[in-house]
Amino acid sequence: MNAILSGLAAVALFTASAQAQDIVIGFATAQSGFLQPYDSDGTRMAKLWIEQTNAKGGVMGRKLKVVEADTKSDRAEGAKAGQAVVRDGASVVVVTCDYDYGAPAALQAQRAGVISVSLCAGDPKMGPLGVGNLSFSASSTAQSEGAALALFSLNEKKFTTGYVLLDDSVEYDKSLCAGYDWMFEAKGGKIVGRDTFKNGDPSIASQITRIANTMKAGKLEAIMLCSYSPGGPSAIRQLRAAGITVPIMTGVGLDGTFWLASVPNLTEFYVAVQASIFGDPRPTVNALTDAFKAKYGAGPINQHAYPIYAWFELWAQAVTKTGTVDAKPVVAELETYKRAPTSLGPRSFSKELHIQASLPLVINQITGGAGKVVATEEVPDIPRDVLYRLKK
Repeated sequence: MNAILSGLAAVALFTASAQAQDIVIGFATAQSGFLQPYDSDGTRMAKLWIEQTNAKGGVMGRKLKVVEADTKSDRAEGAKAGQAVVRDGASVVVVTCDYDYGAPAALQAQRAGVISVSLCAGDPKMGPLGVGNLSFSASSTAQSEGAALALFSLNEKKFTTGYVLLDDSVEYDKSLCAGYDWMFEAKGGKIVGRDTFKNGDPSIASQITRIANTMKAGKLEAIMLCSYSPGGPSAIRQLRAAGITVPIMTGVGLDGTFWLASVPNLTEFYVAVQASIFGDPRPTVNALTDAFKAKYGAGPINQHAYPIYAWFELWAQAVTKTGTVDAKPVVAELETYKRAPTSLGPRSFSKELHIQASLPLVINQITGGAGKVVATEEVPDIPRDVLYRLKK
């Protein structure tokens, strides 16, 4: 009997030891609420990477284990979710796809000395000069998207005038428009009007009147819309219903298929993305799409699925190089990466920027509700005052 008990105790100790060796990845993301469509596929892509990595033996011979908490698309709940996964032993905390809503969870990781990474926040304050030195975004800056759209407008479409329509409810939108403003005017374009609205506004009738008047005067060739769902699709629907048919440019906040049914037969709509769900020019991205389809039965609904895969590739490389999952040495290693290769192309970090500020972006075009890739724009380095919107 004593031998049996001793054997059971040994098995229990071995199991506990093996479990202690697991590297815990915590997800403090939106499993419900309006941000769920933005977080869901990124979370699933990260889990695909985890599954693939575990099948190869894990990282440093240690398996990866997932723990999760729902932010419910709420900032206060986001902080609680961050605390929960930190308590569960997370070595990395994956947070929601936006600075405003992801920062509360990321701050909990920062306070605990744990790395955090947003699935696709576009504001560079998701990093050392915002959340803190242990915080990253897997995405590119929103300013890069705006700059890419300005270049596309000028170089490909030959537009020389634009109207900026800003949903100023979150930092992402402000940064997106800031990048467009900088590049469009720097390259000789003229912004002929500006308006703002809030994502929750039921009507943008007064803004539409001003846009229509500008269009009638022959001064308007395109609208730069900086917004996200649900307010963004509502604004687009109202614009088109009012007979405003000029092309609309926007960023990843309005990428994807999940909202297109709310604006039937949408046409002349352009989105700057890191990776296209409509068939990317890069075989490595399409391979990820195929693997995602094989696991989940359908492809991603927007580009937000892809960036976290590339980030985890580099994180695993840094962990293997340093021989630890401890935050400080891993972050120091990541900050040395300059154009490091990933499945999405080269990625770079620095002590100041834990987000991509210079990279090629793909332009998707929506015609009749269907999407295709029409261009790739190489975005140059963005000045610091544009990245942090220091000029008023």
